[in-house]
Amino acid sequence: MHSESIDENNVQPEDILCDFCGNAAWANNVPCVEGHKGSVVCGNCLSVAYSELVLVDRGVSMVEPCRMCLEHREEPVWQGVVEPVASICLRCTKQSAAVLNKSKQWDWSKPISS
Repeated sequence: MHSESIDENNVQPEDILCDFCGNAAWANNVPCVEGHKGSVVCGNCLSVAYSELVLVDRGVSMVEPCRMCLEHREEPVWQGVVEPVASICLRCTKQSAAVLNKSKQWDWSKPISS
């Protein structure tokens, strides 16, 4: 997701927004994972998605394709708060968590259950 004021010839970190919360992802020094066609999930949203889908098993049924992989899968999804609502599937949640877990650039780890 991009900000409405993006200059396509001079893209800045604050122009790249998380598809799930709408916050300026990279500008706020938050870990992010990029999906297909420029979709982005920030570490904050990924933490919530991981908690809901993996730890609690509380996803919802998929209506629209996953914003990250663009596939319509028969598995639960987590939905963000930005309109139109973006969904991230269980598979992309796990893959994105693995990417951030391996990253030396970010201090991010999967949420732990309470």
